[in-house]
Amino acid sequence: MTEDGWQQLHAAAVEAMERAYAPYSDFPVGVAGFADDGRLLSACNVENASYAVGLCAECGLISDLVRTGGGRLVAVWCVDARGETLMPCGRCRQLLWEHGGAECLIRTPEGDLSLTEILPQAFGAQDLTKGAP
Repeated sequence: MTEDGWQQLHAAAVEAMERAYAPYSDFPVGVAGFADDGRLLSACNVENASYAVGLCAECGLISDLVRTGGGRLVAVWCVDARGETLMPCGRCRQLLWEHGGAECLIRTPEGDLSLTEILPQAFGAQDLTKGAP
């Protein structure tokens, strides 16, 4: 992943964050990612008065990936209201794993890390067959 590519992701994530719907937490989040075919994807968080049904920005990113043809994520950057790097929550790390896999890079506050480094021993589709009768 080139630095120009990372900068494209950051700009798209900030733009998405500026469109977030976060009237309850006042914590807008934006995220952007590249698919394996080069598509630039982005999304923002969308809150709901029933807090549990709000959508993280990363959920929207996965939806945009699927909506625009599927494939795999290769790099992702998530930002807060100041455009600062934000680490995806545990639920979202699992979603990113499902659609990016072990080698997908995430820009983190500590630098670029693979999902394997962020989510070691991740649960995946292969685990669904373990222990089955």
